[in-house]
Amino acid sequence: MNETPQEIEALQQLLDESAAHAGPHLRDIITDDRRLSAVQLCEVLEGMRLLVVATVTADGRPLVGPVDGYLIHRHFYFSSGHDSVRMRHLAKRPSLSFTHLPGEELAITVHGRAELFDIMGDEHPELRQAMLDYYLPKQGPAFEEWLIGSQSIGARVIAEKIFTFRLEE
Repeated sequence: MNETPQEIEALQQLLDESAAHAGPHLRDIITDDRRLSAVQLCEVLEGMRLLVVATVTADGRPLVGPVDGYLIHRHFYFSSGHDSVRMRHLAKRPSLSFTHLPGEELAITVHGRAELFDIMGDEHPELRQAMLDYYLPKQGPAFEEWLIGSQSIGARVIAEKIFTFRLEE
């Protein structure tokens, strides 16, 4: 877990505010005993997790697709090609939503906006490092060579609402 006590506190505050402002139907499903705490959220999202990200086209249609996501210092990150449809959407309309849904027992949904950055730049090296930590052991040095030449764009998600659900077995 990368988060400092202050980051955990801020994340917990956002989780609590999100739950307090949820609609009645969502509150009926995501009861307090089914919510994750900030610490639990950080634990279940450690490392790379697949996220399904939704962006919006110029004419208002939703477009979803999977990304490799990371939770680092209370912010969510992912990357894609600089010429990808997803990143072109976010450059013009930064609002997005995503869900991590590995099965019916766990769901994490985030609504917010994306801040885009050059993945090889100095602005947010934490995403590049997380990607290297995850993929170098799996793919070897070829992954780093690919990353350097990929012209990837990173996205840091500024979460405005986070809803978590865990169904205990």
